[in-house]
Amino acid sequence: MKAMAASSRPVQISHGTCFFPFSRQINTFCRPRRRLCYTNSKGLKWFGYGVCVSPPSFEVAAVAGGRERAQVSAAWDEGPYELLPNGKIQYLDEQDVVTFLDPPKELIPLDPTTYNPAAYLWKKIEVIPEERRHNLLHLLSPRCISRAWGIAGTRYDDPKLVKKMASSLLQNKDGSTLEYYNCIKSGGQIPIAWINHFKKALFSCKDGKTYGRFIGMGLAGFANSFNPLYFEVKQLKEVMSTEHPCDLAYEFGDGLFDFHEYPEGFPASVKHRYPFNDQLVVYVRFVGPGVLVGQAWQEGKSLEQVPRKLCSEILMIKDYSPRPLPEKQ
Repeated sequence: MKAMAASSRPVQISHGTCFFPFSRQINTFCRPRRRLCYTNSKGLKWFGYGVCVSPPSFEVAAVAGGRERAQVSAAWDEGPYELLPNGKIQYLDEQDVVTFLDPPKELIPLDPTTYNPAAYLWKKIEVIPEERRHNLLHLLSPRCISRAWGIAGTRYDDPKLVKKMASSLLQNKDGSTLEYYNCIKSGGQIPIAWINHFKKALFSCKDGKTYGRFIGMGLAGFANSFNPLYFEVKQLKEVMSTEHPCDLAYEFGDGLFDFHEYPEGFPASVKHRYPFNDQLVVYVRFVGPGVLVGQAWQEGKSLEQVPRKLCSEILMIKDYSPRPLPEKQ
């Protein structure tokens, strides 16, 4: 499998050339060409203004970069990426997710009956290295996050996919007892509208239950006035207000949980302030490994109160850094 190019004539591609999957073609052929960079197993980099990628065991050539064809004998050390005009790197794996959630208008969508959108999205997130998944926090728009919630709803149509879990702590896969997530939301009622970026912690206790807390970020003084915002994690199959499927529910209650032990540096539980004390529940769907999306509903203590969404969808991505937060939180 070879791709040949010469600066003096149009690019010619031989039969059998392998291009990126559907969403990657969007980024390379429907937009102005950008400088691309690839790194092979020997640390050598070559550049071009088009894309032709084949498995590592085949010969690969830069499509318009003027370099000689190179034999790649092992997997690339890092995935393909674009060099933006400002010099920043933009990885194509992350762009695949963005494009799938918000495709260009000129493209005709695939028939959803021919494939499972949630399974496709899960696989796209799975190929992004753990240490790079946080890039989705600034790449995904509020529109994309809302669509992620909707697409994750098709996951329940796949018996195999529905058994997968986005958190190793929840399935006790690696023996972890504490996980941190970076979260982002947009919109919402005051005072929630003032808090867009925050962290989430999940931890398991010896009583077999799983708890968590939201940790305010950004407007520290204001956000911290709601701390420590503890909640209990429960397995739940349905959003009460809409009867739509979900995986988990974060139930805040009154905040006075009887913990026998706390993770290091965590404060004691205190009674929640409004609106977190008004039967607040965050319903969660798994999107991919380490990636979740949620909806916050204020269901109210009064039986006559009509449940309402407290904010728009919340994107939550696991923090894989060794020490995500300082001890005092």
